[in-house]
Amino acid sequence: MAKIVTMPTTPNFIRSNFTLRRTIGSVASPYTGKVRTQEYDGVYWEATVTLPPMRRDVAKNWQSFLLELNGPVNHFKFADPDALTNQGTYNANDLKAKDRINQGSIELDFIYASQTIVAPSNTTPFANAVEGDFIVVTGSINPENNGTHKITTKTNAYTVVVESESGGLVQEADKTGCTIKSNQKGATGINLSASSNSATGTIKQGDYLQITSSSTAGANPVQYVMVTDDATLNVIGGEDTYGVKIQPKLRTAITQNHLVRFASPKGMFRLTTKDIDWDADNISNYGMSFSCIEVV
Repeated sequence: MAKIVTMPTTPNFIRSNFTLRRTIGSVASPYTGKVRTQEYDGVYWEATVTLPPMRRDVAKNWQSFLLELNGPVNHFKFADPDALTNQGTYNANDLKAKDRINQGSIELDFIYASQTIVAPSNTTPFANAVEGDFIVVTGSINPENNGTHKITTKTNAYTVVVESESGGLVQEADKTGCTIKSNQKGATGINLSASSNSATGTIKQGDYLQITSSSTAGANPVQYVMVTDDATLNVIGGEDTYGVKIQPKLRTAITQNHLVRFASPKGMFRLTTKDIDWDADNISNYGMSFSCIEVV
């Protein structure tokens, strides 16, 4: 089992490159020029960082850290070095996953003209939903109707107008066996609430979030995501709730009260190579850099 090694906090990096790697296959027709793409689950962050020149008494901390990692065997918590502090004003450490929509097998109509999803009038799949919530639909014949949708208007407990990740719904009627849920694997939007009634504030585009492993405070990170639009804020029963658009998509579903860290969020990373090196000049100024990749 991998050990988690604590990374030194000083000095800060003087240069960094932070990259999101995606696994996407594509095939282009040599006759029409049309391109078909297939997105796979392999999405992860990668970074290369450089430390400033250091005297030996400081460099030894980084040397020990890198050696303890044992190449790519052990792990460490790491964040985008240029975005260690979020710009949103949310004033608590954590948010909680909110599972307001959890509908099993149901018949749905998808209406192209109004971008509306309609369930039978004797059902209430959207009873607890609020405008700004994200839902994940499965079971449609048309891929455009599946996936993540943001509720822009809640007409009633069985009808919502949506903004679709796919770019728009396509017409489809009386499709049985669909599901409507939130915070599912593959979602590009998640529904969260404040961790207490006193917690409040904004979540802004460009902020990072740490998806943790459980509902326990201090739980280790399992995914590092960026907020790609200002979160929609609603107040329900005195509690702030947020619809948050993210990238990359969720690797695993998060359940009710699962913690998502806002304050100083981090991901879990490992080194990309088994070899460690550094250089030094004639006055013992040490230079050091390394590359790492998010643990999947």
